[in-house]
Amino acid sequence: MPLQKPILRALAGETLPTPPVWMMRQAGRYLPEYRATRAQAGDFLSLCYNPELAAEVTLQPIRRYGFDAAILFADILLLPQALGQDLWFTPGEGPRLTPVTTPEELAALKPADAVHDRLSPIYETVRILARELPRETTLIGFAGAPWTVATYMIAGQGTPDQGPAHALKAEDRTTFQGIIDLLTASTIEYLSAQVDAGAEVIKLFDSWAGSLQGDDFNDFSLKPMQQITAALKERHPGLPIIAFPRGAGERYSAAHAATGADCIAIDDGVTPEWIAQNVQPHGCVQGNLKSSYMVTGGEDLVRETRRVVDALRGGPHIFNLGHGITPDADPENVTLMLETIRG
Repeated sequence: MPLQKPILRALAGETLPTPPVWMMRQAGRYLPEYRATRAQAGDFLSLCYNPELAAEVTLQPIRRYGFDAAILFADILLLPQALGQDLWFTPGEGPRLTPVTTPEELAALKPADAVHDRLSPIYETVRILARELPRETTLIGFAGAPWTVATYMIAGQGTPDQGPAHALKAEDRTTFQGIIDLLTASTIEYLSAQVDAGAEVIKLFDSWAGSLQGDDFNDFSLKPMQQITAALKERHPGLPIIAFPRGAGERYSAAHAATGADCIAIDDGVTPEWIAQNVQPHGCVQGNLKSSYMVTGGEDLVRETRRVVDALRGGPHIFNLGHGITPDADPENVTLMLETIRG
């Protein structure tokens, strides 16, 4: 009976006495076992494309903490690489891609269904996890939302303000829209294949949604996520989907309706009390402890964890951080957080 899994119950709209919990980036550099496995792989991309090692790092935080969900270990930029963009990681500087900013560069990319060949190792990771995870643990697949992935494709790297993507959007709307459309179609293919391989829930990360203003927020963050959600639910009836338009602020209040998602993940830019009043009445919410408490710990961590739990106990809630756990976090603080949630 898969719906007995706590996260699936929350996603179906059930209010649970103790919220299920997982953490964004729970498989990561704060864990010594992750660092050892990454060293074994040789580099980050080799880790992503090695199904046995990628499954191992996905399982590590489940073994250590007993989270209610595991999220596939991969990277949002594997998708543009599968479409034909060159991708590499520079130590200390992060990802680099060959920028796509012209109609010719867009036309040189592969079609949406080409992602399957290159990303077959990712699907194998999902199949391993579907076999090896504890029966009570939910398996979450994911992708970056089109706007966020496009910001990297256009700039060729991460930027503080997503300026190159905003510039292309203003100067060559046709090419910009073409990038969004290709990403929307290819993300549907990629995520559908993750579900076929065994993912039970899908999460869309729009990490840079907050930099979109006015109609652009609806057109390039919410609308592509709605298109992906609708297509996935048509192919996989009953599939729960979590949408994360990070930085949305008060615009979170309309996100359930605008995306069609079963759950809205929320950052720490709004209070849990505001979420309870303005977002939770529309469906399940996920969040939103500030990730810095995983570094500082102590009574502040306990107090703020209780605050999130108490504020959101009146409706369906999945406990999580407002953003990913950082490499400088103390693993013992994760234990303290879980003990506080679970009593």
